[in-house]
Amino acid sequence: MKMYSQLRSTILLSFSILFAISFCFSQNEIQFPVEVGVKPESITKGFNGNYYITLMNGKDEGDGSVVQISTEGVTTFANGFNEPKGIVYLNNHLYFSDVTRIWKIDEQGNKSVFVDKDDFPKEVLYLNDVSINADGTGIYVADMGATQYMRDNDNNLWPLESDEAKLVPELGRIYHIDLKGNITIAQDTNPLMLNPNGVGVDNNGDIMVGAFFTGNFLVKRNGQLTPLKGEFRGADAVEQDSKGDYYISSWASGTVWKIDGTTEVSTVLIDNLESAADFYLEEEEGRLLLPDMMAGKIYSVSINN
Repeated sequence: MKMYSQLRSTILLSFSILFAISFCFSQNEIQFPVEVGVKPESITKGFNGNYYITLMNGKDEGDGSVVQISTEGVTTFANGFNEPKGIVYLNNHLYFSDVTRIWKIDEQGNKSVFVDKDDFPKEVLYLNDVSINADGTGIYVADMGATQYMRDNDNNLWPLESDEAKLVPELGRIYHIDLKGNITIAQDTNPLMLNPNGVGVDNNGDIMVGAFFTGNFLVKRNGQLTPLKGEFRGADAVEQDSKGDYYISSWASGTVWKIDGTTEVSTVLIDNLESAADFYLEEEEGRLLLPDMMAGKIYSVSINN
């Protein structure tokens, strides 16, 4: 009986320890989806392994912000922006676009304008997604160009074969900005790239582009922008994983696809969202962290479906 009692006590103690470890682990894990505020557009992983999200909020000047998700919850990290969009973490700073400028924020939340409208070699109209270049010495940013020609009176994208679609001007560009603030044109205007939204870097170090109006997922082949198979109108974020597979979101359809890097066959990872904005590929966790802008939430989407 004594031996049985000791064994029972040992088993109970082991279960208690395992439960305590499990409880602590779950308490230290962020549970998605997370409600973050009004109109989250883009997310990145930054200081101390926490996540940072741009919030566009309303249309009032200066009401945009950057919030932080940590195990402590959601907190405001910096504010006073107009329409903050694509965000990345580089060289111990956050960089993000805001209509016609790029902001830079340090770990204490101190903000400064990194580059402004007049610093660009061409007129910029609506800066959107931001991506780190291949060697971490700078960033790419997409200028969507003139966005007011894309939609009809019901706010739907004009059909590609319509006369109105032919009037959408080729003004969108991709810029490169080094860490000293020097700006060059990485990709000039292109009819395949009407209203570029998403920009990413593939495994060869070349840019990839998601064209919002045309729905093209564009990659570089023999130095030329070339569309992958499929049409993804309202294209937002674009990424490629280490295995060569691609990912693209559509803000307009509330859908995210995974595209086979060899066959280019696309598979829906998630759909029926209110919107699907600029996600963060966290391959080591097997997921995308995806803002549903109009729902005000960040979702975790498995990439292993």
